[in-house]
Amino acid sequence: MTITQLYYVLAVAEYKNFTLAAEKCFVTQPTLSMQIQKLEDELDILIFDRSKKPILLTEVGEKIVNQAKNIVNEAGRIKDIVDQQKGYIGGEFKVGIIPTVMPTLLPMFLNNFIKKYPKVNLIIEEQTTEDIIKKLKNGHLDCAIAATPLEEENLKEIVLYYEPFVAYVPSNHPSIDKKEIEISDLDLDKILLLQDGHCFRNGILNLCKNNKFITDSHFQLESGSFETLIKLADEGLGTTLLPYLHTLDLSEKSKAKLKPFKDPKPAREVSLIYPKNELKIHIINALRDTISGVVRGAIAFSDVEIISPKTK
Repeated sequence: MTITQLYYVLAVAEYKNFTLAAEKCFVTQPTLSMQIQKLEDELDILIFDRSKKPILLTEVGEKIVNQAKNIVNEAGRIKDIVDQQKGYIGGEFKVGIIPTVMPTLLPMFLNNFIKKYPKVNLIIEEQTTEDIIKKLKNGHLDCAIAATPLEEENLKEIVLYYEPFVAYVPSNHPSIDKKEIEISDLDLDKILLLQDGHCFRNGILNLCKNNKFITDSHFQLESGSFETLIKLADEGLGTTLLPYLHTLDLSEKSKAKLKPFKDPKPAREVSLIYPKNELKIHIINALRDTISGVVRGAIAFSDVEIISPKTK
């Protein structure tokens, strides 16, 4: 039995196809199939039911896959131990970031991180929260940045910052002259939302439902970007909510339409998320320290009410 064989088993278990698994492992399909067959012969069992399409794990195969994940992860930890002992921070490191955080946070820390840790090959992917959770659990991401709490088994969360929701209202809105507003000040029949699949959308839905002012049927206009929502609001088509960092680069004309909420301000919790096996934890800590250093000067809110990104 070898680590390579277990790695191939995990690939087939994930993709449910020998050919696709071989492509992802950068080997030929006959090579992958032969190694898995050798492992099955050695154990005298079948890991996969090849008669099914897509390929399915047998009952004992499921147990083997669960154990194989632990073994492959622990084998990867050996290199981490050596790297940490040598004080080496480098190598490939994959990070997933949700779309509503990527455009504002990434420019704030990326240049600093690259300069400080030039040996790290940082690979950054924009992913939905759902995809991030799946990829973290499958080992396709080393860590991620997303709205929390997610309360996912086998994943750890380190809070980076709290980011308030800020209302963006049309110029003819009754609350345009107020310094601070409450949810009850908004016309919730005309809330402009991001499309389904964005956790920021879920946060707004949860915020409104928590205050008993809304049902799903009120939400009509949806878009894929904050820029479009702002333009719709400028046309008088409704009100939208923005994450605080997104408001910093708006024009002075647009900033005049921003209305902060009264304390405790509704906010999202943005965290660094990674598997509990803590592979590459030295790079994760370096990323956390870099982000915390730059964010601290741009955003500092303590009297907040955290709104869950999970759909209620």
